[in-house]
Amino acid sequence: MAQNRGKSAGSKSDVRQAQKQSFADRSANTRGEIERFLIVCEGKQTEPNYFRSFRVRREVVAMDIRGEGYNTLRLVKQAVEVRDSASGTPDAYDQVWCVFDRDSFPAEHFNAAIQYAKSADVHVAYLNEAFEIWYLLHFHYHDAAMSRQAYRDKLTQSLEFPYEKNSRTIYEALVKNQKTAIENAKKLHRRYNPHYPEKDNPCTTVYLLVEELNKYLI
Repeated sequence: MAQNRGKSAGSKSDVRQAQKQSFADRSANTRGEIERFLIVCEGKQTEPNYFRSFRVRREVVAMDIRGEGYNTLRLVKQAVEVRDSASGTPDAYDQVWCVFDRDSFPAEHFNAAIQYAKSADVHVAYLNEAFEIWYLLHFHYHDAAMSRQAYRDKLTQSLEFPYEKNSRTIYEALVKNQKTAIENAKKLHRRYNPHYPEKDNPCTTVYLLVEELNKYLI
């Protein structure tokens, strides 16, 4: 009888251990299912407003979107600092992206930011010259350089209402044409061979981040 009781006690212990392991596995799997994005933007409003509008499934993706207002190289360094500070914690990031444009920064700053990001395993969604080129590509293919003001004028014509730089509703106004924008952006990117990001005007790799976020849409 003692031998039987021993077997019974051992069995209960094994069951409890199995239950604990099962719970731990489920918890780990749940955490693993959530893809955590860190998206650090040069602009404080325009880019963050756009990316925050993506209707992603919150149960499988988390987005930490920041508008820092830093220049190109400082922006990438900030992204690396944020990523590294979260490393090894439950809030660690799976993907880190920097979004910045060519603007009026010296070419060497733009190039240095892209190269530093690559060496630090940070993805870059860059634009030459302005974020508005991505918006304009929703309406038609465009491969001629122009000023920021010209982009805004063109967008007002295409949208058929005044374009506002820091709009919170621009995503909704454009999303029906997003597939066209991705195709046009890819075509524009292929136009430059070899690539010189600081000289490739207009050009953008924002479509790479957009395609990645689209994997998690509701």
